[in-house]
Amino acid sequence: MADGVGIREARDGDAEALADALRRNRAHMRPFEPVRAETYYSAEAQAERLADGGRRWFAVDGERIVGAAVLSGIVLGPFRSASLGYWVDGEHNGRGIATALTEEVLRASRDTLGLHRIEASTLLDNHASQRVLAKAGFERIGTAPRYLHIAGAWRDHHLFQRILHDQAPPLA
Repeated sequence: MADGVGIREARDGDAEALADALRRNRAHMRPFEPVRAETYYSAEAQAERLADGGRRWFAVDGERIVGAAVLSGIVLGPFRSASLGYWVDGEHNGRGIATALTEEVLRASRDTLGLHRIEASTLLDNHASQRVLAKAGFERIGTAPRYLHIAGAWRDHHLFQRILHDQAPPLA
């Protein structure tokens, strides 16, 4: 990736760097995020989030986190699906970081986790995020009214999915 930014999976000890990145980008992400308690921006809260069972990848510039992608709600069995979320540091927008993070998550979802489908959603007017998803092969599958409570109100979202493969799931 350009400018020496790399991608790696989250690891033990990332909580402080993640909390720093979130504090740094608080104003930048405010229109796209739920209203957060002040404690959310602490290393302790981020350590809890990192331990919650989701899979996370970070875009890093040295040791500084400049973007993140999270795969949550991972369901195996016949569904084999998960939800994708991501963000990029305001100072690093427009450099392909969100696209690279998304492509890495899709690769790991297919090759390591054996998932069949990844879903994502965007606010209706978040055209930049919609472009990221389109570049990564997601298709829009609908619009959900009042889908998530973002920036203090229930907001409509476009829904997207990417089918990763059509292989049958492993037999239980």
